[in-house]
Amino acid sequence: VHVQPGMKLILRLMDSLSSVYTPRHYVIADTDRMSEDKIVSFESSRGRRSDFAFQFSIHRVPRSREVHQSWSSSAVSTLNALRFCLPLVFRLRPDMVLCNGPGTCVPLCGAALLLGILGVKKVHIVYVESICRVQTLSLTGRILYRLADYFFVQWSYLRDKYPNAIFLGRLV
Repeated sequence: VHVQPGMKLILRLMDSLSSVYTPRHYVIADTDRMSEDKIVSFESSRGRRSDFAFQFSIHRVPRSREVHQSWSSSAVSTLNALRFCLPLVFRLRPDMVLCNGPGTCVPLCGAALLLGILGVKKVHIVYVESICRVQTLSLTGRILYRLADYFFVQWSYLRDKYPNAIFLGRLV
């Protein structure tokens, strides 16, 4: 399982996953300084409640896009991020990628899709759009809408606009 920034939402979802999804592999951007502490704290508290604690790892990869980064330089940085994500995903061979934001999501999902295209392993991609996206999808959401196996939105308007989206209400 891969986890993306938007840690509060993702860790809440992770808390409801069964031990089938063990070990857990968290992939965060190399510039993300807060998520690692949140992951370690989450896993420590989860460990006190179960017998499959501490079966996790944290991996850092370059961001594919920073906020306000130009489109042309985003293409280059996304290819750079993909260069790091491909060997990671091929080595880990996850069952599922659970993600919800920019940064590392697109190249990681691209690498996961490639596993399936090459017949190595089908990786289920689960994308959760940000609660901030009320009327339109984010760039990441627009890219992954047709590629994700499960695409969750947190506003009914987006479900109506994007019929393949799954609306369960606010997840945070």
